[in-house]
Amino acid sequence: MKTGFQRIHHRVDFCIVGGGLAGLAAAVAAARHGARVALVQERPMLGGNASSEIRMWVCGAQGENMLETGILEELMLENYYRNPDKNYSVWDGVLYELARKEENIELFLNCSINACEMDGCRIKSVTGWQMTTQQYHTFEAALFADCSGDSVLAPITGAEFRVGRECEKEFGESIGRNIAPGDTKTMGMSCMIQAREEGRPCAFIPPAWAEHYTPADLPHRIPNLSNAHENFWYLEIGGDGDSIADTEKKRDELLAMAYGLWDFVKNDPSQREKNKNWRLDWVGILPGKRESRRYVGDYMLNQNDVEAEGRFEDTVAYGGWPMDDHDPGGFRNTIRPNVNYHAPSPYGIPYRCLYSRNVENLFCAGRNISVTHWALSSTRVMGTCALLGQAVGTAAAIAIKERLSPRGVYEKKLSLLRRTLMDDDSYLPFQTREIPEISRNAMLTGCENVETLRDGFDRPVGEIDHGCRMEKGTCIEYRFPAPVRVSGARIIWDSDLNRTDQPEVQGTRFSHNMMCNKPLNFGDFHVPGSMVRAYRLEGVKEDGSVQLLHAAANNYQRLNQIPISGAYRAIRLIPEETWGSRDVHLFSFEVY
Repeated sequence: MKTGFQRIHHRVDFCIVGGGLAGLAAAVAAARHGARVALVQERPMLGGNASSEIRMWVCGAQGENMLETGILEELMLENYYRNPDKNYSVWDGVLYELARKEENIELFLNCSINACEMDGCRIKSVTGWQMTTQQYHTFEAALFADCSGDSVLAPITGAEFRVGRECEKEFGESIGRNIAPGDTKTMGMSCMIQAREEGRPCAFIPPAWAEHYTPADLPHRIPNLSNAHENFWYLEIGGDGDSIADTEKKRDELLAMAYGLWDFVKNDPSQREKNKNWRLDWVGILPGKRESRRYVGDYMLNQNDVEAEGRFEDTVAYGGWPMDDHDPGGFRNTIRPNVNYHAPSPYGIPYRCLYSRNVENLFCAGRNISVTHWALSSTRVMGTCALLGQAVGTAAAIAIKERLSPRGVYEKKLSLLRRTLMDDDSYLPFQTREIPEISRNAMLTGCENVETLRDGFDRPVGEIDHGCRMEKGTCIEYRFPAPVRVSGARIIWDSDLNRTDQPEVQGTRFSHNMMCNKPLNFGDFHVPGSMVRAYRLEGVKEDGSVQLLHAAANNYQRLNQIPISGAYRAIRLIPEETWGSRDVHLFSFEVY
């Protein structure tokens, strides 16, 4: 007797489709602020382009002290602590664990959303097929977020979206000067490859179907394994067709190209001697995409906004990668594979780009936000995407508590959203974080420049350090005129946003989150030496007695939020040990 496949119904506050870094950050942010979240990912692992299936570096804003913080930095520091070899399987586990340990998140892997039910201009539910269980899962929620990259919810919900490159006349973008209206070309997709250096020569025999290349075939694309930053990103095609419908066909082409390029590296007379000890370690079979559908929100960020530093009143994230535009023809063309147009670092990204303008309860985060093609060429990198995800998750939690739409958060709770993001260590450029009143009014003592610990900045900005240096064992104290009831302490340690003390790889300081090619005998990566490892937090009672409130012996996270309960005459922070630095560098310490 035919019974059909099982159908399971879930009711949550917030359903996120897509488990890349944007979707994961959105889920964690929303869950930590009280929302019940379903995180639905079509792949068997989290991370998207950053996962072991694709293996693209997490890039973001460039320049000194511009590394993205918040949830992404939490992940990165966990990876430094747990994964000194930068092993992709361990990294996958770090991402998986972050979602699993949040009790407000239900995680659904291998589940591909392909249907929805609408209620007017609102999404009522979405449904997906989970291939491992052979079940249909329907998710009913007040709010949804599309973090799928390809904007899978757009065609099934009727949400407005765009594909392709804008011409100059629409937004006055000079980069689009020679683009015809109606252009549907995008940046392409890549299948990455990775190599490992051995202590002996390694042979390589290509498959019969691999392409064959000579130096004349590879202008601007000859691999250089002596460069630690070689990751074969230019193995890219698909931008001159349909970057979604053509994926399977382009994957086959990419594999033939990847094996052909490695054959060139190992067997071409110009390459084989210098690369004789390098072995092919891994070939990606899932293309990593740069561009496809982009939602249309209440605002579309464009080239001119980026160049003007994006000083919006609703900035909730920032970028700082160049406008890095890849030729649609990719590897098949002989011109340079990309052109970098200057973008300031940082520039602000407005909240109005992070929700659909015509589907009332739909957020978006990642490479599919409301931007023009030229702005996308900068905002698409995963460090930026993670910030966008944290902003969306935080906004969703506020919207649920206040019974608002995504647009309603902009209209009524924008200041709360921005304040919450900054409190959670998601840096917003050109803004000063608000300091709690009891910290503002207390006497703060302990070290030179101690007032920087409550100046509203959690990193160096320009020429100003905004931090306080001290010897280990120094006591930083907030003293109140009378006993004050305290509910928590917030601490920002120095996690070295420039990653200056990580090992060199082939003579180059390596600051990326993962390695693509592994040379022989490279050093282990480690928790930044500037991080404080051990410290204690004390409370002084009315009678002068001292109470230990918190003791950390193995801290490796930049943001520490310590709950406190009780009335105290003073709160003291005593850093005791670092992960390597001689002194302590602290950016913020406050009580609330």
